[in-house]
Amino acid sequence: MRKPVIAGNWKLNGTIAEALALVTELKALLPTNENVDVVVCPPFTALGTVAAATTSSAIQLGGQDIFFRQKGAYTGQISGPMLLDCGCKYVIMGHSERRGRFGVPEPDFTDDVLRVFGDNDTTVNLKLRAALANGLIPICCVGEILSERETGQTDDVVRKQVIAALKDVSPEETATVIFAYEPVWAIGTGKVCAADEADRVCGIIRATVASIAGDAAAHAVRIQYGGSVKPDNAQDLLGRPNIDGALVGGASLKAADFAGIVIAAG
Repeated sequence: MRKPVIAGNWKLNGTIAEALALVTELKALLPTNENVDVVVCPPFTALGTVAAATTSSAIQLGGQDIFFRQKGAYTGQISGPMLLDCGCKYVIMGHSERRGRFGVPEPDFTDDVLRVFGDNDTTVNLKLRAALANGLIPICCVGEILSERETGQTDDVVRKQVIAALKDVSPEETATVIFAYEPVWAIGTGKVCAADEADRVCGIIRATVASIAGDAAAHAVRIQYGGSVKPDNAQDLLGRPNIDGALVGGASLKAADFAGIVIAAG
């Protein structure tokens, strides 16, 4: 059995004081069992404070991004050793908000978020390998934009992203990776991919992992769904055979909502 993992991506939200208040409230609401891995990913400025506040709790810490060099002249970046030093165990890479050419919107900007940070399949692979090299657990995001879904490209896009992410990654390392299927059109829009369809695409991810790294790695890999996950739809999504958790955005900023999703997973 794969242990569910619920991760909250706080994105660009929260001062240090607000982060401390949120995680303090969350600790009081979470169940005491250990059936679910619970992760919060605050802004970098709040990592140390949240790490200290969660030392004696079941809440684990994650970074929102990682650079693929250990140190050097890379203004504004954060490395694996820095994340470890802050107390992180997990790190996100490949989120749709970071994929794309710098400063250029997707072709159909009316339907898709602006992607401004320049990540692509190559840099996502470098970041995933950097995370593994530093003993961090990668949460690697994959997913299609609306125009790709509407033209029947979902499966091919997701396969391509998974294959690229796992380039030069061993089967043993692959088994520790978490993939997050995040259809871009469902992130922060209130639209949710139907549970059956989300499970089907997560099955595509698992089958792709099997083709690269073998059945044992594919069975071990945990696959989250992300995209407008809330307490009222979490149980339906998390009850599917290929969905092992959720990467939660907006709802992770409300302690009661995030705790409700964790309870649904357990």
